[in-house]
Formats: sequence, structure tokens, C-alpha cells
Amino acid sequence: MTSPHTTELSADRARRIALHAQGLLGAPDRRAGVRGVLRHLGAVQLDTISVLARSHELVPYARLGAVGRTSVEHAYWGSETTFEYWSHAACILPIEEWPLFAFRRRAYRSRGRLWGGHEVSDRTYREVLDRLRGEGPLTSTELGGAKRTSEWWDWSESKIAVEQALAFGDVVCTERRSWKRVYEAAEQAVPAGLYAQDPDDAECLRRLVGQAGAALGVATVADLMDYHRLRKEQVAAALPESGLVPVSVAGWAAPAWADPAALAAEPRGRHRTTLLSPFDSLIWDRARTERIFGMTHRLEAYTPKPKRVHGYFAMPLLTGGRLVGRVDPAREGRTLVARQISLEGAAYVAPLAAALREAAGWVGCDAVRVERLADERLRPALERALA
Repeated sequence: MTSPHTTELSADRARRIALHAQGLLGAPDRRAGVRGVLRHLGAVQLDTISVLARSHELVPYARLGAVGRTSVEHAYWGSETTFEYWSHAACILPIEEWPLFAFRRRAYRSRGRLWGGHEVSDRTYREVLDRLRGEGPLTSTELGGAKRTSEWWDWSESKIAVEQALAFGDVVCTERRSWKRVYEAAEQAVPAGLYAQDPDDAECLRRLVGQAGAALGVATVADLMDYHRLRKEQVAAALPESGLVPVSVAGWAAPAWADPAALAAEPRGRHRTTLLSPFDSLIWDRARTERIFGMTHRLEAYTPKPKRVHGYFAMPLLTGGRLVGRVDPAREGRTLVARQISLEGAAYVAPLAAALREAAGWVGCDAVRVERLADERLRPALERALA
């Protein structure tokens, strides 16, 4: 039962609000570019898997089209505009959010030892900070080695120290070099005006919940919790002052909250047709994805191959504001290979072909090969559309 003052939304409008809030409905802000996408989303998840491209590249591509991959990297790293920290997961964040994660830095510091009890001496911790302050940005290898042995988990003491300093906020990661973190002393990397800010936990959470609500458009408490991995009690305490307003959405079992700006006008504009990274913030919350789009999507990269249903890195196909299929991509030389495709019907063959052609061109491929179609009856039409 809803309050007489609660705005009621249809499931269709909630879906379009979510798409617009995520930058996938309406004209993209090309002048703001990749940095504009990052500021708008508030967080872009990093991941080691690279098939079509790395996930943090796929996120702006999905919204802006075939933006140059070199320009994506330049937009993310350097010039005191971004930093990497623990948000939804390991994420690139706009530097303006540095003060907002003070609550998490304080929580890590109060815990002391991190990552399963790895210990580091105060002397090593000080030495790592002194080197960064004196020599400038360094990788863990340059600081003395990332590992003691060949085992991935067997970190050296300097690696433990610098990762602890990153969590505590004494150090910032402002760049990845050959996928290695580059560490810098926080007071040297963060603009002075932001570094000096130290909001209390309540202020951090209020602003992060508001930011997540704006990036999602409309969301349940669980959705808001997931965006920056907050606890339920943290979101509940922050909501009254977050600027979000209560709404109810037809078919949603839980109450929801919306960004007032998202309710001010009907979301309209061009729908993007694109392949989405499984780590894209539109779909990284699997329960929300199923609720809004009716698609149950799982990353199967860590599922044994015989048990995979849709493939190693299946990317949902977004078109017309709906998720209508999946593509598991790979690259062989200058050929984009669709190892496996599932599609809801023949009506989506043309947008699938368009998405495959655009993706191929973006990553420097000039041909597309389809290996397996869940419905082989669609192959002639797809091959004509790709020709």
C-alpha cells in the first residue's frame, strides 16, 4: 500500500528512467566525453578480463559509440581527474568523490590489518610512504616487488604496505601501467581543496546515496546499497537527507526512491543499440537487471566450460531500451568472432548485426564470423545483415 503522496510509476517508465539515468537513452554528451560519462555514473568498474576490450573501455563505448581507445585511457588516468578505489568493486572514480570515501578509509584504518591478516611492519609502511613522497609515482615492482614467490597471493611486504596505505588513504592509485597499479602519495595526487575536506560518515553516506540514486534514476534500497557496496543501515540513515523521493513501481515488491530530476520530465530520445559489458553499471546488479529487464544474466567466465550456458564473457545486447540477446565475443586477428549468440527473435537480427559491425570496427576488426547461434534458423538473415 502506498502513501497518497508517493509517486506511482509504471514498470515501463521506471525502465526508461533507469536507461536515461545511465546515459543509454537520449543524446550522449559528446563534448563532456569519457570524463563526462565517469562523472555522471560516479564509478566505472575495473576487471582483468579482456575479450573484446577491457570492461572500463566498454562502458564509455556503450554510451558514446566508437570513441578512440587511447583517448579512453587518457581520460581515465592522470591530470588529477580520477583515482581508483573500492566502490562497487575496484573502480575508477572521479576525483571529486575523494572526500566521499573518507568513511571507508576510516573504517579500513580502524580495522588495522587487511586481506586475511597480512602483517606489515611500521618501518616498511613508513619507508613506502617516504619513497613515494620523494620519488613520485611508483608501481609495487618499483617499490620492491609485488610477490615473494610465484604464487599470486604471496605478496611482498612492500606490496602489503602500499595496498594498506591505499585502503587507508595515505596513497592513491591514479594510473594503471601494463595493468599494474601506479601509486602516489595522496597529498601529492589529490588536489589540495579536495584533500583538505574530511566530511563525517553521515555526510559521506548522504552524498553517496544521492549520487547512486541519480545514477540509477529509480532504485530500491537494495539497489542503492549495491551501487557503492553500502550496508542497509547506512542507506536507511542517509535516505531522508539524500534528496531522493519515495516512489512505487508497478511490479516491484519493494518500495523505491527516485531522483527528482528524473521524474521532472518524460525520458525521451535515441535508444542506444550496443553490446554491454557484464560489469556495466546498468546491469552489474543481477537482481535489478532481472527486475527491470526480465533477463537473468550471470558472468560465466569462472564457470567450468561444459557448464556454461551463454559463454565465457557473454555480453547482453541492448536495443530499443530492452535486453534482447547475448553475444560471447572473441577476436582472431582482424576478425571479431561471435562464439555464441542467443537472440529473442528475428526482429532483432538487424540491431544485432549493427552492434557486431560497430564493435568490430571499434576494436580494429574488418570481419565478423558467427560460430554458434542458439536458433540456427536466424543464420541466413544475420549473414545477409552482416554482409
